[in-house]
Order: sequence, then structure tokens, then C-alpha cells
Amino acid sequence: MAPVATARGRKAQKVTKKYVVNASQPVNDKIFDLSAFEKFLHDRIKVEGRVGNLGDKIAISQAGEGKIEVVAHIPFSGRYLKYLTKKYLKKQQLRDWLRVVSTSKGVYELRFFNINNDEPEEDEE
Repeated sequence: MAPVATARGRKAQKVTKKYVVNASQPVNDKIFDLSAFEKFLHDRIKVEGRVGNLGDKIAISQAGEGKIEVVAHIPFSGRYLKYLTKKYLKKQQLRDWLRVVSTSKGVYELRFFNINNDEPEEDEE
């Protein structure tokens, strides 16, 4: 009879996922502080239910002009990253002007809301 592997005895496979938050538009307009956002993610991402428990399981770094790269070696949700980004925008009072949009799988972009009025404003006299 062959030994049966239990859920506890099995090793979980290595999962490596890479997420990118592209904030180049607001960074170029100097309304978004990328290093403060990186620190916010370091302080707030939970691993196994605890904050400040990143270790070597999750790496957060600045990648290029206005981009944050999150590399996770454990199961990690992109929606969680989007949630934390929205939370940061709310804290910095930027949520009224910026939104988080997923441009492709694993890539999130901060974009300004389109506030284009096609009709010219008329002054009432």
C-alpha cells in the first residue's frame, strides 16, 4: 500500500507573481510621492495575517520612472494590491482625482479622471 500524502505533508509549489503599479502620470505632475507609497506598501501588506511579515516572500521595489514592482513568492492577489493603492490615495486625499485601472494582467495604472466638458460654459447675466 502506497503512503498517502496529506495536506500537511505536501510541499506547496513555488508561486512567483509579479505586479506593477504604474504611477508615472501623477509622479510627473508632482502630486504623488512614489517613495512614500512604497513605504506604505511595506508597512501594510499582510503575510499570513500579520503586517510587517514580508521577509523574503514579498519584494517591493521602484522599477523605472514612476513604477512600483511587487514580486510575491506566495499566493498574492492583485485585487489586494489595488485595494491598498486605493486606500493610500484616500489617505493622501487624491482619490477624487486619481483612479486605479488594470491595463493588463498584473499591471495597474493610476490615471486621472476624465473631466472633459465638450460644451463651453455660459455665463448667465
